[in-house]
Amino acid sequence: MIARAVTIFHYEERGGCDPAEDLRCITTSFQYLRTSGWYWGSISAGEAREALLKKSEGTFLVRDSSHPQYMLALSVKTRCGPTSVRIEYSRGSFWLDSISPGLPHLQSFPDVLSLIQHYTASGHMTQDQASNDSHPQTKPDPAKHMAKDSGVPLKLTQPLHKPEAFPSLQHLTRITINRHTNWPDQLPLPKPLLHYLQDYRFHI
Repeated sequence: MIARAVTIFHYEERGGCDPAEDLRCITTSFQYLRTSGWYWGSISAGEAREALLKKSEGTFLVRDSSHPQYMLALSVKTRCGPTSVRIEYSRGSFWLDSISPGLPHLQSFPDVLSLIQHYTASGHMTQDQASNDSHPQTKPDPAKHMAKDSGVPLKLTQPLHKPEAFPSLQHLTRITINRHTNWPDQLPLPKPLLHYLQDYRFHI
């Protein structure tokens, strides 16, 4: 599948900027990322490429972006090798940075984990639909971005955990539970366990 363009209503369209809300959204996303085990922090695009080079297609990680105007980037192993895509943020929403003229906006999400989980579950978008973070000083050549089906599919299948941040057995159990129920808060479990499940509602 190809990720479809959708209309996005960011805070600027609803009116007003809320720095406290920005801080909450960004802080929450980084908390989720650190818990996930596949956030690699301030590694370079080259280091991400090296980590993914011998992995199977669809293996991915999230790292700090090399571009000064972006916080994060998604690095993924495609059928043509590792590549990186910038993750944009604006006033409560995260989305993959698009450089395709036909796709000025891709679907947005309240946190990075929801974004990654969406593309993991829904299938592909093409590299031509998203900007590349590997060479932050180089502007994309419009001639290289033609039909939307001509790009390399960015298929997300499994995260690459950072060796020193490999998840605990408790966290892996939480992910397994999340994969099998949409209502973990209704399970007959003690409150401390329910709170633990609620702290990370994702299945990746």
